[in-house]
Amino acid sequence: MLGGGLVPGSVVLVGGDPGIGKSTLLLQAAAALSRDPALPERVLYVSGEEAIDQLRLRAQRLGLAAPGLGLAASIDVREILAALEAARGAALVVIDSIQTMWLDGVDSAPGSVSQVRAAGFELIRAAKARGFALILVGHVTKEGAIAGPRVLEHMVDAVLYFEGDRGHQFRILRAAKNRFGATDEIGVFEMTDRGLAEVPNPSALFLAERRGNIAGSAVFAGMEGTRPVLLEVQALLSGNNGSSPRRSVVGWDSARLNMLLAVLETRAGLKFGATDVYLNIAGGLRVSEPAADLAVVAALVSAATETPNSAGAVFFGEVGLSGEVRQVAHGEARLREAQKLGFEQAFHPRMVARGNRKFSAPAGLRLEEIGHLTDFVGRFTGKSKESRG
Repeated sequence: MLGGGLVPGSVVLVGGDPGIGKSTLLLQAAAALSRDPALPERVLYVSGEEAIDQLRLRAQRLGLAAPGLGLAASIDVREILAALEAARGAALVVIDSIQTMWLDGVDSAPGSVSQVRAAGFELIRAAKARGFALILVGHVTKEGAIAGPRVLEHMVDAVLYFEGDRGHQFRILRAAKNRFGATDEIGVFEMTDRGLAEVPNPSALFLAERRGNIAGSAVFAGMEGTRPVLLEVQALLSGNNGSSPRRSVVGWDSARLNMLLAVLETRAGLKFGATDVYLNIAGGLRVSEPAADLAVVAALVSAATETPNSAGAVFFGEVGLSGEVRQVAHGEARLREAQKLGFEQAFHPRMVARGNRKFSAPAGLRLEEIGHLTDFVGRFTGKSKESRG
């Protein structure tokens, strides 16, 4: 996520909803680093929310054996800085959380904008001066932004968001800012009774509960950074009682859904004006890339015609306003991920005559080129102008 490791003197801000697992993730990371024989310096974990005994009990519950990890419980920034001065040689300091820190001389309560700004400034200045890596934990508001002044995000070197639905067992770590690496990578973790465990194959996790014989379902071959991820797109159409039709979206852009519905009505002859449309990216991951357009269309057309898509098919491609299906990047990586998980068919944009190199299909995967939405919709309605593939 950080691009290869923690840079000495760098400051990382990790935000997320309360109870999502930020403290668990960082306690596990701090314990692992404290056991690293290549890291002779100390790793310190400072909590403003829990007592030392509570931290120790949580570490025992998680099975963390880290005798070299230093623990402290304090909200006084001056006291923390004095302790860091006395314990010279720290390599990493975790502050959990910045909203609980208090600095004398600032006439306001912990968590206020002025306290967060002042406390953050003092801690960041100490990290830069003494050369230790600093991780600040931050809570987020109901809008999803880190609580406190936005200037704090400008002061740090990297901003990571820890996301996930507490009703699901997995969590996603996503970079919003990173001076030392890419911002389009994600880390996927599963919450277990022993803490957070890395998920080496997120696609298998996201598709674990999928049923392939249901109308309104399609598998999207997406990319999160350099990692291909397969996700299930679900669409449900419901008759409207005469009021304004409802468009409800979870995990995708609602404006893009409205655009695709208009394209399907205008270019492919499908009607959604008297229908409520519900769209969901199963598993809780949010998708932002336009390559998901074709998978969303596949789910909508399947739901509209009550005809399931092939259980062994994946979809990717951007849809334009005239109904054409456009090229997207990383096509071969998407296909390899689909083949690895046992899929047999991939619907993708047609290669255009601009010297583009055609996809090389992995063994056992059949490619189906889609040039226009009418060709794809015709597979369900029997009105395709010509056969593609």
